[in-house]
Amino acid sequence: MKKEKNDVDFWDNQYKNQTTGWDMGEVSPALKSYIDQLTDKNIRILIPGCGNTYEAEYLLIKGFTNITVIDIAPTLVNSLKEKFKNNNRIKVILADFFAHKGQYDLILEQTFFCAINPDLRISYRDKMHSLLSPEGKLVGVLFNKQFEKEGPPFGGTKCSYEKLFKDHFEFIVFDTCYNSHPKRQDNELFMILKRK
Repeated sequence: MKKEKNDVDFWDNQYKNQTTGWDMGEVSPALKSYIDQLTDKNIRILIPGCGNTYEAEYLLIKGFTNITVIDIAPTLVNSLKEKFKNNNRIKVILADFFAHKGQYDLILEQTFFCAINPDLRISYRDKMHSLLSPEGKLVGVLFNKQFEKEGPPFGGTKCSYEKLFKDHFEFIVFDTCYNSHPKRQDNELFMILKRK
């Protein structure tokens, strides 16, 4: 039986073996720009499938006080718990996103959507909707391309994403990302989706 690429062992081995080629080593430029214009530092923020969570580090630098990051890879999460052990403004959780409970004003999407099997995209949409407060927003970047080899990463198109999200979210911004990381230039969409 083929091993499911969304399981704990698969992702934990990526961190154990340092085979995290998707890691850009810095906060996503598009999310950095978005974070820079936020004024309420007390909003409840979630970063699912957080990876090395440069976005959370940047939020802390900018003075945000209520950040939760979640991932299924124990090696990664243990490292993050150690890194942030003296900071009570961030909570690091080892868990499956789809089982997570809570309510957030902002969820940041950065390479989580493309890491999960496309069969889970409806579950992703529904879970995001349920975790957001009534005025909550899902903000981030999605790949706007199809990949030749089987993922992760898994790609997609603007049209397919619009179909997925349209009944559950209002599209505030959903367009080509003008300030992607250079390695992802012209291959990303930037989204600000507001919960319906």
